[in-house]
Amino acid sequence: MLRCERLTKSFDGVQALADIQLALPSSGIIAIIGPNGAGKTTLFNVITGILRPNFGKTFLGDKDITSLQPHLIARLGVARTFQDLRFMRQVSVSDNVMLARPNQRGENFFYALTRIGVAKEEAVNRSVCMDLIRFVGLEDKADRLAGELSYGQQKLLTLACCIATGARILLLDEPVAGVYPEMIEHILDFLLKLKVQDKLIVLVEHDLTAVRRVADQVIVMDEGHIIAEGPPVEVLARPEIMEAYVG
Repeated sequence: MLRCERLTKSFDGVQALADIQLALPSSGIIAIIGPNGAGKTTLFNVITGILRPNFGKTFLGDKDITSLQPHLIARLGVARTFQDLRFMRQVSVSDNVMLARPNQRGENFFYALTRIGVAKEEAVNRSVCMDLIRFVGLEDKADRLAGELSYGQQKLLTLACCIATGARILLLDEPVAGVYPEMIEHILDFLLKLKVQDKLIVLVEHDLTAVRRVADQVIVMDEGHIIAEGPPVEVLARPEIMEAYVG
């Protein structure tokens, strides 16, 4: 479904991505690990159109998406979260999730003026969003301002917003970083439920316990290169990988 061919990206002469060759499956959970500065987030930024590679291409199916703007890539079914959580703090939890829904009639000038079908669509979207809020376990916080949530709950909110886009491919940048253990378990259970829904989840993560628990495949990066990939039980058992690249 998602394929990278010889992706290369440099910043001021420093190579962040070096000839990345990557072919991801249509569903499952893929974990990308490696030390800080390995190129993991840069890879996400190139895939989603935030950065342009110096060389190489990215494909979604047979479609070359390398030069597309981020919003066009999102419309093709690729959504992501960020290390710095992005949502509207002075807006309710439910409205944040509602705003993530794509192609709403109310955003179209004609329908915004005429209101034809807008109320009905909003009711459907509201129902879908409440289902998502229940799915991530925030139903009792639906009417709270998003900025009032705990950090772990904010992570769940960004995941709900990511899913609300309807994307088949979810790129999650450190989904359990900085979260207390009980919430980590909740988030991991949530990711496993998404996997059953036939989605492809690609996560950048430093928590190897979390990686072992949910990932089907592990990709190890260092200095812009992919230096190992395979099932977690095999890759994470290699002493040189653990010592040199994970720490």
